[in-house]
Amino acid sequence: MKRSILHIDINNCYASIECLHRPELNGLPVAVGGSVEARHGIILAKNEIAKRFGVKTGEALWQAKQKCKDLVVVPPNMPLYARFCTLARQIYLEYTDQMEPFGMDEAWLDVTGSGIFGNSEEIAQTIRERIKEELGITVSIGVSFNKVFAKLASDYKKPDAVTVITEHNFKEIVWPLPASDLLFVGRAAAKRLGGYGIHTIGDIARLQPQLLEGILGKWGLMLHAYANGLDSSPVRRITDQPREIKSIGNSTTTPRDIKNNEDVRLVIYMLAESVCTRMRAQGFYAKTVVLSVRDVNLHSFERQCKLENPSCLSGELALKAYELLQKNYNWCNPIRSIGVRACDLMYHDDCLQLDIYTDEEKRVKRECIEKTVDTLRSRFGDTSIQRALLLSDKKLIGLDGKEEQDVFNEYGGDLL
Repeated sequence: MKRSILHIDINNCYASIECLHRPELNGLPVAVGGSVEARHGIILAKNEIAKRFGVKTGEALWQAKQKCKDLVVVPPNMPLYARFCTLARQIYLEYTDQMEPFGMDEAWLDVTGSGIFGNSEEIAQTIRERIKEELGITVSIGVSFNKVFAKLASDYKKPDAVTVITEHNFKEIVWPLPASDLLFVGRAAAKRLGGYGIHTIGDIARLQPQLLEGILGKWGLMLHAYANGLDSSPVRRITDQPREIKSIGNSTTTPRDIKNNEDVRLVIYMLAESVCTRMRAQGFYAKTVVLSVRDVNLHSFERQCKLENPSCLSGELALKAYELLQKNYNWCNPIRSIGVRACDLMYHDDCLQLDIYTDEEKRVKRECIEKTVDTLRSRFGDTSIQRALLLSDKKLIGLDGKEEQDVFNEYGGDLL
């Protein structure tokens, strides 16, 4: 049976929601961005007016302001955006239980068995109109027979549009598009393909699979199948088991360049506390810690090591991450950003091999203390209780009330 897949993308999500909640912004070029003072000054989202000036997501604020001197930049309000995305998904779920989120503002729907609501294009039009009327924002929806082409269709025409790609017209619509438009073709892959004269999705589709495999390995075979409409991956049901969480991590760009071990130690402890708080909330212990470092010249590296014992204690993760930095960084350049990630996760009730050389009773007491700190912070705010170590330089770690950490949740996406 031929599948009917929708891909729904909320148009300019963050900026659209800001303009909806702040009527004074209507008619102005608006972007959601970070703090210039904290050096998180990049464009996270922009509205249609700003887009017409050439403002792009991911570029620096100063670059965007050169293109549009009247650009209004507002700070992000993630809880507000999450609430709108959750409301949108509740509408999607009225038409099918096969709904798979793709980031915060995108989702796939399998409406193959939803004929009671009409055909796939009629369902897409209904959802598009409901989102506009009930939430006050717009979506672009792609309709196709697989997930890859449905996403291409949602990107094909924006904003507030429905595009249908079928088995009969996909060569005319999809094949002329740039290779970088195909799902999972990133900047590096597109550049590599371009070096071989492969510039469009049609070029990928027409090339012999063995040649693509020689260029990109097994990844090339997958892209060849995608370009030819052979994607058969299912849309996950909302009642299915959640995707396995493989790591939990945070990273931050610091307000100033870091030039010594003491400053980097503060940032590592701050990040480790955030990571471990989320691990405890999810019931995880980590077996491995990963440190990522980027210097002022934007050169970066990652190093990892095993923990002596699976842990959710911020002190143990921070100590290992700090040891990794001392062993692997020679301070040839100041550091601009740091990340700490916990990997090889296991649940707290999994079988655990105890170490006779470790004082487990003391570790259990430390875990109880950190859980108590989690409770206090959840009730009275993240800054209500802090390590004395972190108070030595509040500005560096964003505790002075001015800086907002550029923190990335590496395991999220689902809001329901």
